Amino acid sequence: MSDTTVSSGTGHLTGFGTKGYRTYVLLALMLVYTLNFVDRTLITVVAQPIINAFDLNDFQWGLLAGPPFAIFYAFMGIPIAMAADKTNRIRIIVACIILWSVMTALCGLAGSFAMLLLYRVGVAVGEAGCTPPANSIIGDYYPAKSRAGALGIYSMGVTLGGVLAQLFGGSIAGLTGVQFGGFLGSLGLDWMFTGMDWTLVDGWRIAFVLIGFPGVLVALLIWLTVKEPPRGYSEPPSSAPPKKAGIFDTYKELLGKPSFWWMTLGAATVAFVGYGLISFQAPFLQRVHGVGVAEAGIKYGAPLALGTFLGGFLSEKLTPRFPTVVAWLPAVGLLAAIPLYAFAFMSSSLTVAFVLWSIAAIGHYSYLGAQYTIGQGVVSPRSRATAIAIMLVIVSLIGNGIGPPFVGYLSDLFLQGQMTAAGLPIDFEVAACKARDLSALTEFEQGACRVAYGGGLRLSMVAT
Repeated sequence: MSDTTVSSGTGHLTGFGTKGYRTYVLLALMLVYTLNFVDRTLITVVAQPIINAFDLNDFQWGLLAGPPFAIFYAFMGIPIAMAADKTNRIRIIVACIILWSVMTALCGLAGSFAMLLLYRVGVAVGEAGCTPPANSIIGDYYPAKSRAGALGIYSMGVTLGGVLAQLFGGSIAGLTGVQFGGFLGSLGLDWMFTGMDWTLVDGWRIAFVLIGFPGVLVALLIWLTVKEPPRGYSEPPSSAPPKKAGIFDTYKELLGKPSFWWMTLGAATVAFVGYGLISFQAPFLQRVHGVGVAEAGIKYGAPLALGTFLGGFLSEKLTPRFPTVVAWLPAVGLLAAIPLYAFAFMSSSLTVAFVLWSIAAIGHYSYLGAQYTIGQGVVSPRSRATAIAIMLVIVSLIGNGIGPPFVGYLSDLFLQGQMTAAGLPIDFEVAACKARDLSALTEFEQGACRVAYGGGLRLSMVAT
């Protein structure tokens, strides 16, 4: 459908299209957002194998997981959102899905730290074109009274993406190249990889390739089945026909909206903690509790991701009774999460740690639905996509840009002290303690290094 700007006489009551089709479009966009977070989160699931493969310290890993993605995601989001406020939003989403999916697959082929970083930048550029146009489309498909619920369902993509990344990413990354090569042989597909030495292929590389490419099929599905809605269709007929806003028009409108800026600052601060913790979630489980990469994803990573859904679910269910719940529920949840996280990270029992961590995550991620509901609810239809993009720039730069390197820097900082506390001499080489192969060390040194390597990260996550 061509991009048009209309104000329907009944659109503010019914929304665009039939109820069944609106539901389909919403679920399709949630699928896109799910795919977005699968590809975005996958790198954190296979963090420790990547750290080992490229001999990275935790600060270097934090840089890889954070700033390159955050910077390009943030600044590409603005021009893409401006285009979404003026042109066909479905075409933008389709092109961006293809870009980030191909770049995700290429991450598995990276031969160096620099190439992996470059491909992550490509993922970021593609993923920047998902949320702003999708929010704008939902705003035109659904009337104001149903918009918060629709956005809550769309936001479930964060949870589903996190869960699926942990389940599939952890499962695949836990395989060896030989095992995967044997699996292809059992399917009769080994002829496609004649000459491949599977002993040189790591499981984390296979995970990137297998999870990345299916996105192209999702892009085709969106292209063929989702219609571009008339802009402003679900607004009351008394509303003025929405003019297409430029970025300066949107900024001018937002200047008089203090609720937008307070919400954005709060969301950015919470994201700083969230991105910092999730970037080191799998390494923490593997270093401190001795959990393997597959088990970390399947048994612990996936259930933890459900905290995002439960937090948003509580917000949606309480809204009819408490209209301001989107403002105060995140505050209550975050206050409760602080001590729960601290006790979880310091616990020597994996069971206790997991239970406390899960409850903390429910409180922590209760803010997600609020940030989108408030973000687009305080502006006019013509500025929705750009307003969401401005919010995501700030959230991404502070949260994803600073959070992971901050946790990594503290982890490296605390490591030296933990080595001394474990009984190693002050002049003991940090690099020797973090080496992939510790067989050259004495039995005592190996044990002390393992304790210190996990202990430094533990203290960093508590401090964050």
